Amino acid sequence: MKSDIDSGQNNKKALIYRARIVALFLIVFAIMVFGKLIQVQYYAKFKGKTWAEYAEKNDLKLDTIPAMRGSIFSSDGSLLATSLPYYYVGFDTKVADSTYFYDNVDQLARLLVKNFGENTFDGYRDKIIRYRKSKNKRYLRLKNKEIGYLEREKVKEWPFFTRAKKGGGGKFEMIYKRYKPFSPMADRTIGGTDPKSGRGYIGIEASFDQKLEGKDGINWVELVEGGIKIPVGDNLNIQPETGKDVYTTLDMTFQDMAEIALRRKLTEAQADFGCVIVMEVATGEIRAMANLTKRPDNKYEEVFNYALAGSTDPGSTFKLPTMMALLEETKMDPNKVTVNTGAGSIRFRGLSINDSKRGGHGILTAAQVFEKSSNIGVHLLMQRYFFSKPDKYLGYLKQFHLTEPTGIHMKGENPPYIKNRSSKQWNNYSLTFMSYGYEMRMTPLQTLAMYNAVANDGYWVRPMVVREIRSAEKVEDKILPYVSEKPICSPETLRKIKIMLEGVVEHGSAKNIKTDLYRIAGKTGTAQKLINGIHTAGKYYTSFAGYFPANKPKYSCIVIIDTPRGAKENYQLYAGSVAAPVFKEVADRIYAHDVSIQKTQKDTTSGEDKLVRWAGRTSDLKVIGEELKLAALPEDAQEYTAGSVIARNKAKWKSQNIESKDIPDLQGMAMRDALYILENKGFRVTFKGSGKVVEQSLPPGNNKSGLKTILLTLQ
Repeated sequence: MKSDIDSGQNNKKALIYRARIVALFLIVFAIMVFGKLIQVQYYAKFKGKTWAEYAEKNDLKLDTIPAMRGSIFSSDGSLLATSLPYYYVGFDTKVADSTYFYDNVDQLARLLVKNFGENTFDGYRDKIIRYRKSKNKRYLRLKNKEIGYLEREKVKEWPFFTRAKKGGGGKFEMIYKRYKPFSPMADRTIGGTDPKSGRGYIGIEASFDQKLEGKDGINWVELVEGGIKIPVGDNLNIQPETGKDVYTTLDMTFQDMAEIALRRKLTEAQADFGCVIVMEVATGEIRAMANLTKRPDNKYEEVFNYALAGSTDPGSTFKLPTMMALLEETKMDPNKVTVNTGAGSIRFRGLSINDSKRGGHGILTAAQVFEKSSNIGVHLLMQRYFFSKPDKYLGYLKQFHLTEPTGIHMKGENPPYIKNRSSKQWNNYSLTFMSYGYEMRMTPLQTLAMYNAVANDGYWVRPMVVREIRSAEKVEDKILPYVSEKPICSPETLRKIKIMLEGVVEHGSAKNIKTDLYRIAGKTGTAQKLINGIHTAGKYYTSFAGYFPANKPKYSCIVIIDTPRGAKENYQLYAGSVAAPVFKEVADRIYAHDVSIQKTQKDTTSGEDKLVRWAGRTSDLKVIGEELKLAALPEDAQEYTAGSVIARNKAKWKSQNIESKDIPDLQGMAMRDALYILENKGFRVTFKGSGKVVEQSLPPGNNKSGLKTILLTLQ
């Protein structure tokens, strides 16, 4: 026991001793820092004077040097946002000696008139001399607006700037401006920065502001008239650290596809706003996020991120989780269970429930209820299976990841609002309204995540818009996809609901977007808008959510068109005619772009040999020949080569010396090469047709006619 006590006391003494050593070290370090500051301020010199003397004579202070903000890139490395340096051109009129000043002030004034043009020669010259002679003024900005880097390089060759470091007086005040090469595409997703603070305030710029902003440096500056800060030395510089770069999942090709299709439909339907999100099924990587709002001039711009923050009643797209809950609970065969929807309108506890089809659908199977988007059918199924156990239904919604935000790494996501029975808003109609997408709030992104989970064999995936943070080429942080450990439903439910989602497009409410190229699975949604607490007829929030190709899903997508207008009621009001066509246009273009999801096409060409003539640059034909596995071109081939190909192993090549003849043989050449050759020889070229040259009006060889106009026939 005594040994333990002694051991404890020894440990305590050792800790105290170490603490004293650390404290002593910190005191010594603090003294050294303080001493260094004294030495710099009173003994270190700049231009023959101590900083203390400078500070006394001039208004000197330590100021921050803004760090260059990191850049934002697309998934393929294309630049989405970056900071570019700009410069105010300044002149300290009292730095240069009198001889140099008066020998060069006229030339400077002439250059200012020629390049900036904000004043006359006399105006520039008189103002510069006036500042030179003034007792109170000395520093002059020579241009009101900042200039770019290339213009700065020219100004550096001017008088007073060529000897800036030797007392010329020319100075540049650097600032950074944010530049977005693809703007206005994806403006709200990429985000923006505050012009004053430089901090991100929306989108990715705000969400990853701490990574992008970098660390400011410190330097001595001189305060001159107008509060302008002029750097005066770099003896005490703490260099700024450039911000880190953010690599997103966005694909600008997909973004362009989404915005073009969305803008066209919004303009046609005179809608208030619209949204399109395209997401990769397996990873949750967002390839496109388009948000367009109608402006007073009837143009559409990105001013609000509806995908992330546009919470509203989802409407009939919510029939997907409702039907999944019914399948999970009952294990029913949706092709055998039926309900009678009548003539399209029923009364329930004084409430009118209506279907969109005039005259109604009559008797429907559960699968048809979903495919035709029958509100009455969904209500009757809910009444049959869940009215006696509403908590069970609400439990399924939680199981489907519908009661929490997606958690996407972007600021501004509105959480979903799904009522429960403890809510004051719960009433006798809540279960019915909720079953087909009313009395709740969800964003398009939250709805899409649900459909994406179905496409991903039941595994819910968190949407993501950023995949990496890099410092130069070094990966600092990698954001990996998050996929739920358990599927949201049973394999049997998943199999049934996938068939029903395809049925919506095959013979249901979206059969107008069916295509023979690939299969689409999805669901339409049309919800009356809630205005001043009342669901208003004639004001609709239309949507279509789904995925493709349905047999092996790679992409999920949701389209929102808010308040479409027009003369043709059926065309303008319902999602199948408004939102679904936008989905198809986007999906068609992605299908054409992404070879990996296309069906393998059978070779329909005949096995017969066919003569093909080619001519063009030897380097181009070499690449084509290697790709098609044709006979190799001659090693001594000149710049241009002509060839004929009957079959893969029957290729003949012959070099063309286009310099040796007045008129070269152009047969087999593309128009690009033929035009280049002839125009360099002084010919005026006209042509008809398209393809390759099959005939030329002036025969190859010496130009005996002396004509300088040649007609090329292309085929």
